[in-house]
Amino acid sequence: MNIIPTLEGGLRVDLEQATDWLLLRHLIDDACHRDMSLAEELGSAIKEHDLREDWLEYVVPDLKVEFATSLEKVRQVMAKAVEDYQKSDEDRGSLWITRDLGYDWYSSFNQARLAIEARYGFGDSPKEEILEDGDPSKRSAYYRSQFYGAVQGLLLEHVLA
Repeated sequence: MNIIPTLEGGLRVDLEQATDWLLLRHLIDDACHRDMSLAEELGSAIKEHDLREDWLEYVVPDLKVEFATSLEKVRQVMAKAVEDYQKSDEDRGSLWITRDLGYDWYSSFNQARLAIEARYGFGDSPKEEILEDGDPSKRSAYYRSQFYGAVQGLLLEHVLA
């Protein structure tokens, strides 16, 4: 997989093998695989009862919609890219992250990373410790989280700047 800045201020993601497509398809699943919504999880960190209740009542509904909307926009872009790839005769395909959807992509990658962290609790654990754990799903989640963070960095540098 290659990710290249575009002249229009976006990113072009060249997917060169089937595993590249699989990696990208995990994004939505990772973001949605959580015990409680990210908006509720963020509110759970508020210690003062009244403030936490206000957060849940006034902030959570809008955040849930915003997060879900970002994920849906990204899902649609990915579905279109997969459709185009399947129709082509080439072994590789491209996906375009345009400037106007940069925030939605950033949000989606962030939601996925935070969900992975909530599920596995990598924290500041050394990479070697995580990889030696022996759990293939944990190892896979770790690599996806690292990938998501790297793409977020590219989005900040080239799309959202």
